[in-house]
Amino acid sequence: MAFLLDDLFLFPVRFPFWLARKLSDIAREEMTDDSRIHEDLLHLQMRFEMEEIDEPTYDREERRLMERLDAIRKLKEQGP
Repeated sequence: MAFLLDDLFLFPVRFPFWLARKLSDIAREEMTDDSRIHEDLLHLQMRFEMEEIDEPTYDREERRLMERLDAIRKLKEQGP
């Protein structure tokens, strides 16, 4: 019973910290999700093979996507 009362009285103090931690976890997860970049790389390669884009455009876009992928890998290495 005492724990329940403690939780009720401390809820206004604990909730903002809990919420901030959850939002931080969600943001970090989204920032380090590299699946979208892999999809974009595959799409870019398909467009190049189908001759929808030329080689300089392909190289430029691939370099941009690889830089984003490297940034994500560095974030993952840093940890939480």
